[in-house]
Amino acid sequence: MVLDTLKEDVRTALSKDPAATSAATVALLYSGLHAVWGYRLAHALWSRGFRFTARFLSQFVRFCTGVEIHPGAEIGRRLFID
Repeated sequence: MVLDTLKEDVRTALSKDPAATSAATVALLYSGLHAVWGYRLAHALWSRGFRFTARFLSQFVRFCTGVEIHPGAEIGRRLFID
């Protein structure tokens, strides 16, 4: 299930970004995708009541990627941040 979601995120980036050349490039170098992946983990923590840990993780991901997504936010599938 988790692996399927990661693959879907990479496929979404490939389909929505004409500059994306390969799945490896997207998975390794796209900070927007890394932010979404960090959000997914932080949101899981937030939903289970680990609010401080979720916020801490979201701030770490923001520091690394420059993209902040609040862990309490509700986002759907196939979100792409370029």
